[in-house]
This record gives sequence, structure tokens and C-alpha cells, in this order.
Amino acid sequence: MELNKENTNQPKSDLVFGKENFKLMFAGIAIIILGFFIMLSDTEPYGFGFKGITLGPICIVTGFIVEFFAIFKKSKN
Repeated sequence: MELNKENTNQPKSDLVFGKENFKLMFAGIAIIILGFFIMLSDTEPYGFGFKGITLGPICIVTGFIVEFFAIFKKSKN
């Protein structure tokens, strides 16, 4: 007679993403919002300075890359 080694005391979660996935998703959203605030803080006319054309969009693309990895990261369970 074999014993079931799974822990039956913990309820099984029906969520697709784990806790780490949600943390990465919120971090990605925060990076994207930060990128938009960086673009808004540019003092050049029509946002044609370094912040508006270079730094802000790089920050936004980085946020989307973090979101991509958050979605495709395998949870341990």
C-alpha cells in the first residue's frame, strides 16, 4: 500500500499564474508607468529632448519585456 505524498491540507489554486508571475507583472506595469512619467517630465518643446525621445521609450520597452517574461515564466506548482 503506497501513501499519497502530496500535501492534501493546502487547497489547490485554480489560478494560471503564480505569486512570482504577479509580482513581475506589477513590476512591469510600474516600469511602463515610470517611462510615461519620464516622457512627460521632458522640458524640451513637444518632448523632443533626450528624456522624451530616448530614455522614456527605452523604459517603456523594458517594462513590456518584463511583462513578456512574467507571462511566460513557469510557476513551480
